[in-house]
Amino acid sequence: MFLKNQAGDVNLPLTPEEFIGPNNAAFCKTLEDPNVWSTIPLLNYTPLHQLKDCSIVRFRGMIQDMLDPEIYLQSYEVKNSEDSKKSRIQPGKYRDCLVVGSGEEVNYYAESNEQGERRVLFVVSIPGINDWARCYEESLNKNNIPQTSELQSLEASCSKKRPVAEEEMDVESTENSTINNTVDSYKRQRVEAEESSANVASSSKQAPCLGADYLLNSPIPDRPSKACMVKVYTDFESYTLNTLIDVVGFLSVDPSLDASTMEVDYDNANELQAQNPPPSLIPRLHAIAVLKLPHANPLLDIRLGSVQANEELDNMSILSVQKDLRMLLTLCLFNDDLAAEYLLSHLISTVYSRCELQSIGKFALNICNLPKDIVADYTKQLYGILEQILPVSHYLAMTLDTMNIATFVPKKDYETNKLVSGLLQLAPHTHLVLDETCMQQGKLETNGVLAIQSIANLINNQQIKCNFQYYDIDYNVDIPVLILSEGRSMLPSDISLPLKTDTESRDLIKETLKAANHYLSQNSRLEQFRRYLTKAKTSAFALNPDDTEMIQNDFVEMRKSDSVTSADDLHSLLVLSRLLAIARGKEVLDKESWELAKEMEVKRRHRLAALPKSNMRTRQQ
Repeated sequence: MFLKNQAGDVNLPLTPEEFIGPNNAAFCKTLEDPNVWSTIPLLNYTPLHQLKDCSIVRFRGMIQDMLDPEIYLQSYEVKNSEDSKKSRIQPGKYRDCLVVGSGEEVNYYAESNEQGERRVLFVVSIPGINDWARCYEESLNKNNIPQTSELQSLEASCSKKRPVAEEEMDVESTENSTINNTVDSYKRQRVEAEESSANVASSSKQAPCLGADYLLNSPIPDRPSKACMVKVYTDFESYTLNTLIDVVGFLSVDPSLDASTMEVDYDNANELQAQNPPPSLIPRLHAIAVLKLPHANPLLDIRLGSVQANEELDNMSILSVQKDLRMLLTLCLFNDDLAAEYLLSHLISTVYSRCELQSIGKFALNICNLPKDIVADYTKQLYGILEQILPVSHYLAMTLDTMNIATFVPKKDYETNKLVSGLLQLAPHTHLVLDETCMQQGKLETNGVLAIQSIANLINNQQIKCNFQYYDIDYNVDIPVLILSEGRSMLPSDISLPLKTDTESRDLIKETLKAANHYLSQNSRLEQFRRYLTKAKTSAFALNPDDTEMIQNDFVEMRKSDSVTSADDLHSLLVLSRLLAIARGKEVLDKESWELAKEMEVKRRHRLAALPKSNMRTRQQ
């Protein structure tokens, strides 16, 4: 396959057999070039009918489930049907179907047959990816979509480059070419051959057709999503749930992989269908290279072809962007500058370390005291601003029906052997906005109580519990949570901040939000905001050893004055000062950021103390 990039035409393997051949090292080296990687068609935005089976493609997404290991025929003997002395060894790696030509058959009893193991990762489109990020990825992929003439040229090249031993093979037109390349299928074929020779009649049943939404299994079902079954051959233990990956591999879309077309003896037909969905809906991808993504922002990913990915902002530019973004947030928060500082700190927060049961760096923020007369429209409009500057986010209205009915954590379905996704199974750095103002009076059923507990566990520990019915398994996550509420939230938070409003700002908030949207749609700053937030979130930072004594002395004095009462308060203060320093482009904690954090915390505590008791739902933080 010849792919065009800035360096010119690049040669990539046309078939799996060519990839595992003597030029394997050269092919792997070629894929290390980001410019080559970015020219490979992205399956997320390329129609399947425009791709050839076994062509090299990419898929970007989140690991939603990890299926059972799959045993396959790594190599097998193919013999001539008329002359058994004539045979050849066929590699089976990176293929789902056995390759058998006209007048050939597989020798299932050959001692030279070798089995291999591969793992299957169920990967879904990044849940919660916002429209601007999706559209940007799609625009970069447009030039990579093969045209009809290119497909015809590719097919012609494939036929010319076939080895002499395969010249008579017609993989697409021969019946035997659709034999599944797994040992289970291999055993079934072997049993069927033995039964046929013994004239033993066997009964069969056809697998039912499960719904597309169930098969796609997106955590956020109301957003567009695709799925792909990625088959990996190395480093099995390095993959974990919810990891973001970008995969290059051989596409597999043979219709025979669809369980609904299979008639086999199988005790659990639902499991058969779930594990073998239609490839037209969920294609297979045999991975030859896997990249783990540190974030989901396409503007900073050179492997997508972003020309600005490596652009660096100097300190003056960072301060300018930070100032403008803080001003925008201030206007959207009723001219509350303190709330804007806290919200900006929240937007760049991330879990940067874990110690025993503590997730260090999390910064769950509860903005409370929202005006009751405008909260219905305001919370959604505020989220509309946030989703324009964040690559991945999700707005969850905490209505009584949602809490009582929705599934929040992943749950194992043993009937289909599938991990069914939940609303909280989100990718790293997905900003979850919880709108508590939507909560009506009523009773929380059992599911609602479990939902609150699951959200609280996410906020407190940055973990989600996957329900395996008989036991739970905790998985670490990194999901910043913003809670919008009228009174103090019933959910825990690291920081609770009452919003300060006045009559003028409340009267003008609709016009202010319209002006903010217009500013973002017309101003070149928008792209700088998007890049700034991701770079701040992933930037390196350290505590200056010279300032350690200063912090210790301040802590002693604050304990004496009761402004800080516990180690948790000190931890929150350290996290806030760290975020304030990062927001201003600093790589170490300095005295200025530390003093600013102390000043902000004093103001916040004064606001909490001034709240009416009816608004104090939880312990003062």
